[in-house]
Amino acid sequence: MPEQDFDEPAWRERIEEYRAEKDEFLAEHPQSPIPPEERDDFDGLDYYAPDPKYRVVARIQEPSEIEEVELETTSGPDRTYERVATLGFTLEDEHHVLEAYAAPSQEGLFVPFTDATSGEETYGKGRYLELDVETFETGDDVAVDFNTAYSPFCAYNEGFACVIPPEKNHVSVPVRAGERAP
Repeated sequence: MPEQDFDEPAWRERIEEYRAEKDEFLAEHPQSPIPPEERDDFDGLDYYAPDPKYRVVARIQEPSEIEEVELETTSGPDRTYERVATLGFTLEDEHHVLEAYAAPSQEGLFVPFTDATSGEETYGKGRYLELDVETFETGDDVAVDFNTAYSPFCAYNEGFACVIPPEKNHVSVPVRAGERAP
């Protein structure tokens, strides 16, 4: 996504629509992690204000070989993913690298991460990003928008088993974007 094509007003509108849809799902959908007895009192998640500085351009690097990895979960068995890429980017004048994964049942790239807000301002076990990237090559650029970072369902209901981000996927600076702690 070339930065010269970035339309900030349209981006802000998409972020607000995404958040409204998520809040509606959590309040009303039968598969919501919010316990049914708590849904009437649920009035939406707490989000950081959308901030374009947390929408970064990352350079994709493919591994020499796609590797199957087991990611630990909050409860239950580990989950198998394929490590398909790393994403290198600059945030707060520091270079960071996150591993991106693919699963047979998912489209795009799955990026679980922790940052300096984890356990204080955001869910302690980490947050997730999903990137709508189907094909890529080493050297491609992709927009990584931390404003869409979300807490896994286990943040709202311990009955869910959620992937715990690997230690490698820690961003050393605070990422004050996306969902805040429930």
